Parts: sequence; C-alpha cells; structure tokens
Amino acid sequence: MSTTPRAVHEHEFEPQYGLPERLPASERIVWQGSPSWTLLARRAFHADKVAIYFMLLLAWRFGATLSDGAGLVPALRSTAWLLPLFASGLALLLLLAWLTARSAVYTLTDRRVVMRIGIVLTVTYNLPLARIDRADLRPFGQGDAGDIALVLEPDTRIAWLHLWPHVRPWRVSRPQPMLRSLPEAKQVSAQLATAWSQANGVAATPAVPAEASRAPAHQPAFASR
Repeated sequence: MSTTPRAVHEHEFEPQYGLPERLPASERIVWQGSPSWTLLARRAFHADKVAIYFMLLLAWRFGATLSDGAGLVPALRSTAWLLPLFASGLALLLLLAWLTARSAVYTLTDRRVVMRIGIVLTVTYNLPLARIDRADLRPFGQGDAGDIALVLEPDTRIAWLHLWPHVRPWRVSRPQPMLRSLPEAKQVSAQLATAWSQANGVAATPAVPAEASRAPAHQPAFASR
C-alpha cells in the first residue's frame, strides 16, 4: 500500500520557524537552513549556462550583421535591441532562484526531515527518518557546498512536480526529495547520518568525500549496512 508524506498548506502564521507546528518536547532540532540562492541559480536554474547562451547569440548576431556588409554602428544597433530581452530573461531566472531559496526552509530533527517549500503555494513535507533508506551527497567541488538527495522507502511516494526544484533531477518514476544548494552540505550529511542511525537503531555508513576530480555525481551520504 502506497504512503505519501503529509503535505501541509499554511505558513501565514508559523507556530515555529520552518515547521507546520511546534515540535513535541521530546523532539529537538539538529539543523535548520535554506538553499543558497546564488548556488540555486547556477545549479537548479542554470543561469550561468543561459547567460553564456545569450552571449553567444549576441556574438553571432553581431558577426552575421558584419558579414552581410553592414558597418560597425549598424551591427551594434542590430545587436543592442536584443540586450533588454536577454537581460529580462536572465533577471527572471535570478528572481525565481532568489524567491525559491527565500521561501524554502529545511529542518533536520532527531526524528525527521521537514521541507517547507513553495513560492506561491507553500507546502511542508514531513519525512520520518524511519522512511528514508539512503541519502546521497553531491558535492560541488573543493568546498562544503552540495546537494543531499533522500532516497525514500519504495512505498513512500511524492509527486515529482510537487517537489521541484527540491528534487533530484531525472528521478521521475521514483522521486527523491533533495536538500538543494546547501553551503554546508558535507556537515549536514554527517549530521543526517548520525540522526538517522540513532532514530533507526542501525549503524549508518557516512560519506567519505572523494577528490573533486574523481568524485561521482552523487556519492552515498549514508546507507544502512
């Protein structure tokens, strides 16, 4: 029988920051944070790639106009009118990344992971640590930043579109909620492994970060032995 983590629609008045209700006295917050909007803009919305694409289009337009026999000034004019259009598109992506990061709060307690996400329609997903099979850490390079994907039990389902962009890319049939663009992802993955191990009473295997040049796209943050 399929189960779905409870989604709560609210947050006009949060009883506790990032949470749909106050935690019971027996539960404590281990870590709480949000995505970095600049990392989110690059990693989820690919703003840097879009900017490069726009620059290449402008260069192509400028070169094509010159090759058609137009002078420097006409070539500049034919290119300049595209700048506001491209700048508006890029600014929209950056604004979307900022709003997404601003509205998202990830909370790790000693019993669950809570994801408060959504810009217009805000929802909260409670993911009990007992229903998480594994977590995968995707480091961004030499620093501590990265993503943490949560691999849920097979009978625990959340729609991919309900999670986006807080979901692992290309895992549509079995979506994996993801804590995206965390500046301190490596430390959070270690805290998550400890909390998961204590909650489940099972030893967890924490990730050992590999060298950036040899690291896979995702490496296990922890898994049951």
